[in-house]
Amino acid sequence: MLAGFRKFAKSPFAVVLFGLLIVSFAIFGISDVFKGPQGSGVISAGSRSMSAIDFKQRFDNYRKAMEQQNGTTLTPDQAVEQGVDRQIVQELVLQESLAAALHKMGVAPSDKLVADTVHEQMSQLPPTTRPFDPITGKFDSRAYATLMQQNGLTPETYEASLRDEIAQTHFFSAIADGLKAPRIYAALQGAYLLEAREVSAFVVNPSTVQRPNPPTDAQLTAFMKENADRLTRPETRVLSIMRVSATALEPSVTINPADVQKAFDFRKDSLARPETRTIVQIAAPDAKAAAVISQRLGKGEDPAAVAKAYGKTPLVLTDKPKSAVPDRKVADAAFALQTGQVSGPIIGDLGVAVVKVTKITPGAVATLDSVRPQIEAEVRSQTAQAKAYEQTQTYQDARDAGADLISAASKAGALVITTAPVTAQGTDQMGQPFAGLTPDIIKTAFDLSQGGESELVEAGKGEYYAVKVERIVPAALPPLAEVKPQLTAVWFGQEMAKRMKAKADELAARVKKGESLEAVATAAQSNVQKIPGGLTRQNAQQHVALGQEFLGAAFTAKPGAVFTARAGQQGQAYVVAKLDAVRAAPTANVAQIAVLAQGQAANGLMRDLAEATRVVARTQMKAKSNLTLARQAIGVDTDALAKAEAAKAGKKAE
Repeated sequence: MLAGFRKFAKSPFAVVLFGLLIVSFAIFGISDVFKGPQGSGVISAGSRSMSAIDFKQRFDNYRKAMEQQNGTTLTPDQAVEQGVDRQIVQELVLQESLAAALHKMGVAPSDKLVADTVHEQMSQLPPTTRPFDPITGKFDSRAYATLMQQNGLTPETYEASLRDEIAQTHFFSAIADGLKAPRIYAALQGAYLLEAREVSAFVVNPSTVQRPNPPTDAQLTAFMKENADRLTRPETRVLSIMRVSATALEPSVTINPADVQKAFDFRKDSLARPETRTIVQIAAPDAKAAAVISQRLGKGEDPAAVAKAYGKTPLVLTDKPKSAVPDRKVADAAFALQTGQVSGPIIGDLGVAVVKVTKITPGAVATLDSVRPQIEAEVRSQTAQAKAYEQTQTYQDARDAGADLISAASKAGALVITTAPVTAQGTDQMGQPFAGLTPDIIKTAFDLSQGGESELVEAGKGEYYAVKVERIVPAALPPLAEVKPQLTAVWFGQEMAKRMKAKADELAARVKKGESLEAVATAAQSNVQKIPGGLTRQNAQQHVALGQEFLGAAFTAKPGAVFTARAGQQGQAYVVAKLDAVRAAPTANVAQIAVLAQGQAANGLMRDLAEATRVVARTQMKAKSNLTLARQAIGVDTDALAKAEAAKAGKKAE
C-alpha cells in the first residue's frame, strides 16, 4: 500500500490535491485526534475539536513560514487587520471537517501502516537525526519522542497527522484513478479562450477637459477628513532595546583546545560514517517464487525483467546505511552479503523478498582533524551562549537592585539600541521594516505603557532582550502644512479624474444617441483605434497595457454596446469604446485546444471535486468555529479590537 501511495503522489492529480490538502498540513499541522472532544474550542467538526493552544501552534507555524518566505514580520494584530486569522480558521475548519468525515466513513489506516510509514519517513532523515540505535539499528522510541519534541510535536500528534494524510491520499487516489474529464470541458474552455471581440475606442483628450483651480486649505482639510483612514499616521513608539546575543559574541570567543577534544570524544561515534550499500530488492508473492527469483538473479538476469514476470518493479536503495532499510530482516540479510551476491528468500516483517547487493561503500571512523571546523564551531557557539547567560545574570542582578534598563545593561556590558519611532508592524514612518525588530519584541513593546520596561525575555539559543518604551506618539492626521504639496497633487489627480470620467460619459452619451464613434472622436480632438485581429482571452496578456478595467469591460459588454472605462496600466486615461462584434472561435482551433487542454481540464475538475468534498464535509460534520477565541489564543486584545471596530463603524455612519 505504501508503494501505491508513492505512485499516486507522483501523479498530476496528486499535485493538485496536495496543493489543497497536504501543504496545509505542513503549515497548520493536524489537531490531536487522540484527545477527543474538548468542549468549547476554536474549531469543532464531528468528533474532532481544536483547542486554543492547538490553534496558536498552527498560527505560529503559519507565521514562521510566511516570515521565511517573504522576509517580513506578521504580528497577531497585523493578522487580524489583513484577515489572515479568518483565512487560517476557515482553512482549518475545512481540513478538520474532511478528516472527521473520512474517519466516520471508516477510511482509516491501520496501526501497522502508520508505524511502517513512521519508520520509513524517519529512515530518510539525515543520519545524525534518525531515531535508530546506532549499534543495533533498531527503532529508538525515546529518540523518536525527543525528535518530535524538538519540532514542537509529540509522537501522538505526528502520527495523528499521518493518519489523516494517509486516509485522504487513499480516498482521493480512488477518485482520481477513475476520473476522466469529458472532452467537452476542454472544448468549452477553448471556445471561451478563442472568442474574439472587435472593439473600437478613442482616448479622451485631457486638453478638452477644464483643469480645476488650486484647492484652498479648507478643501484640503475636508479632503484629509474624508480620507482619514488612509492618511492617519499609526501610533509609533520610540524604544530602547537591550540585546544580549550569543551570535554577536561568537567572534570574540577564544576556544580551549581541551574543550574541542572533549566535545569530539563525546560525539565521536555519531560522527562516524556508516557503511552504505546499494541494494536491489524484489518483492515476491511467496517463498517458492522468491527462490526462483533468487536463482535468476544469481545467473545475472536483469532485475527489472525478473521482477516484471511477477508484476513487480525492483526497489533500488542507493548508498543506504543499514538503518535506512525499512524491513529489519531484509537489512540483516543484505548487509551480510558481498558485492554481487544474491540472497535467498527473506521472510521479512513487510513480506517476502529477495535482494542483490551491487555496491558496498565501507564506513569510516571520524577523526578530530576531519571534523575540526564543525566541532570548533559547536564549542564556540556553546561558549558564546554561556557568556551571554553570564551577561544576563549580571543584568538581572542590577535590575533586582533597582537599576533601570539602560544602567543595568551598562553594568552587564550589553548592547542598547534606541530606535526612531516604529509602528506596531515594526516599520518606520516611511513604511520600511526596522532592522533587528522581531515580532516578539514588537509585541512586548506595544504591551507596555510609556516609560514601561519589560522583564528580561529569552528568545532562544543564547538570544535575550528587554524593552523600554521611551515615548509614545499617538495615531493622528499629519499637519496640513507638512503634507500640503503631496496632498494637493492627490486632490488634483482625483478631481481631474472625475472631470475626465464626466467628459467620457458625455461623449459616450452622444454615441448612444446615434452619432458615429468616429464623428464624436474627431469633435473631441481624438482618433478611433481598433485592436488588430480582435481581442481574445488568450491574447489579453499581450494587451495588458490597455488596463484591467478596460479589458474587463470589453469582455463583459454585449455586441453594439458603448461603454467608458479607465485605460492604461495605471488607469491614467479614460476611453470611450464600442463593441462592434463578437466572433466565435474557429472550430479547428477549438478542437486543437481541446486536445491540448485535456489534462488541464481533468486537473481542474479534480481540484473542484476536492474542494467541494471539503465544503460538503463541513456541512455534514456541522463544523463550528470561534473567531474570538482564536484571536485571544494568538494574543489579540479582543475587547480593545471590538471597541476600535465599533468606533470605526460609528465614524462611517456619521
